[in-house]
Amino acid sequence: MKAIRIHGFDAVPVLEEVADPVARPGRTIVRMQAATVGHIDRTVWRGSFLRHLPLPYTPGVEAAGIVVASERYEVGQRVWLRGSGLGTLFDGTWCELIDAPDEALGLLPDALPMTLGAAFFSPTTSAWVALHEVAKLQAGEQVLVTGASGAVGSLAIQLARDAGCAVAQVNPSIAPAVSSADLLIDTVGGNVLAASLPAVRPGGRAVLIGYTAGSTLQLDIAHFLQRDVALLPLNMFRQEAAGRAAAPELLARLADGRLHLEVQSFALADAAIALDWISQRGHRGRAVLIP
Repeated sequence: MKAIRIHGFDAVPVLEEVADPVARPGRTIVRMQAATVGHIDRTVWRGSFLRHLPLPYTPGVEAAGIVVASERYEVGQRVWLRGSGLGTLFDGTWCELIDAPDEALGLLPDALPMTLGAAFFSPTTSAWVALHEVAKLQAGEQVLVTGASGAVGSLAIQLARDAGCAVAQVNPSIAPAVSSADLLIDTVGGNVLAASLPAVRPGGRAVLIGYTAGSTLQLDIAHFLQRDVALLPLNMFRQEAAGRAAAPELLARLADGRLHLEVQSFALADAAIALDWISQRGHRGRAVLIP
């Protein structure tokens, strides 16, 4: 089969012929139909992840496809794949045949395209968990969102409005002037986060999701203590169970149009182009590789 291989951290991804995976107990082989290129993949590829995969390795933490061999799932079943070490502890999803732990799979509704099945989990569950599990969102609250053009920011806006909240987007070039937001959902970090925090009312909260605009935050501690705004980090590795529990509802909303997620497709051989595309400020939606 063909697979993307990384022979050195931050090295150009290479499309190679590798041996087909062999069926084993507790694992399922899936013929990949779409595999997501996300920021976690970029972090692992650059050697910046908490642990380093042995080189060479195949990236990819998310995908969708069709079961070809399994003791748990029916052959021909449409599935999505995420987590359980895919692309972080061992070879991932950027290959024609994915060898995955059974627990990494979920059932994909027939009405949903494979590209959305591959791309949905990280942004939809991040937005859902940030709002409902971390922030404990209440109907009628005022919500401010940074990075609204990105996948997570866009979905956070849709889900917050669906929950009965008023939502505003942050314009990075204009500092918010009124401290009226009950909740800030920050997906970009850096200076945008620092400029947006004053818009949160005293006693409000801010959920920190991403750091594409910078991974550091400088605070005037005395001023911050007086404002009494809770900074709540979102760690989806620790929250994965909550995300997987919400997945069926989120898939249903995507299937019937209540949620919208933009997807940009790239050929499997163009993994390097996709990795560069997701690093560009202002890109919309998620990147997926198609075999």
